[in-house]
Amino acid sequence: MKALVLAGGKGTRLKPITNTVAKQLLPVANKPILCYVLDQIKEAGISDIGIIISPDTGPSIKEALGSGSLWDVDITYILQSEPLGLAHAVTTARDFLSDSLFLMFLGDNLIQGGVSEFVHRFTSETPDALILLKEVADPRLFGVAELNGQGDIIHLVEKPKEPKSNLALVGAYLFTPEIHQAIAHIRPSWRGELEITDAIQRLLDTGKKVRSHVLEGWWLDTGKKDDLLEANRVVLDELIQRSVEGEVDSQSEIVGRVELRKGARVQNSTIRGPASIAEGCQIVNSFVGPFTSVGPGTIVEDSAVEHSVILERSHICGIERLADSLVGTRVSIRKTGDKLRAVKAFVGCDSTLEL
Repeated sequence: MKALVLAGGKGTRLKPITNTVAKQLLPVANKPILCYVLDQIKEAGISDIGIIISPDTGPSIKEALGSGSLWDVDITYILQSEPLGLAHAVTTARDFLSDSLFLMFLGDNLIQGGVSEFVHRFTSETPDALILLKEVADPRLFGVAELNGQGDIIHLVEKPKEPKSNLALVGAYLFTPEIHQAIAHIRPSWRGELEITDAIQRLLDTGKKVRSHVLEGWWLDTGKKDDLLEANRVVLDELIQRSVEGEVDSQSEIVGRVELRKGARVQNSTIRGPASIAEGCQIVNSFVGPFTSVGPGTIVEDSAVEHSVILERSHICGIERLADSLVGTRVSIRKTGDKLRAVKAFVGCDSTLEL
């Protein structure tokens, strides 16, 4: 079995940060989202992985992941010149996939517990497709599955205006080579894209066996700012362990599950977990609260930060409360006069914000 990871696209909903950073490389708990995806694929026993990349962000993804040796897997990079839909990505990867069974995994999605159980069910039951579903609050934003009374899939539709169920297609699918023939018979949707939901519907219409698996745990699609902050919160809450390897002076306090990596320094400050402070950070005369990730080389001084993701080499100074914020790389946020009481920010890379 092979895996196909989709890491192209423009990241439109996360601009301006994605003007300079691939959305799949944005960090959750100080680890790129795409690295969690590769962890879960490896855990499922798949080591031959194709990664769909775009012309704009492909080089940075190649630099971050390399050959796959960190995971003991083989990575093949596949260029998709334009983001023309998930089914188009499968067609683009046809030479790599050949006639193998394959797992398709969206590179900006996180699934609690991984996909090992999902893969095992597919290889045991041998359907033509196995799709992962999750109940969602607003199914109009997703591909949606309609089931009959026995739980069998009877219809799929992409982003319906009037959904007939609240079961969304999660960003992981398993296919046999039958999907290639199905894709060959579909046409672009009203969005101008080849939809994978249309291809799966074609499998259904031609009598192929399509099964579904309803996910009980969490599923996180990190395509928007608030989604990324929620993913950071959930991952910190579930996975972070107390590990204090940086320097902490006698006037500081580390409370709860805090990851303080080597080379980080904490002076006259409090860090309350769950939180992750990366290498080379300086936390000075400040408070870092729960559900916060501070990227490598970032300085936080005379400030309080909570429920935020701050990327590397940024500088937060004199902000009384920075919360619910996503801050890019090499960003300076500072109060030039008296302390500002509260800030909620979404700031692109290489920016200065003076308040």
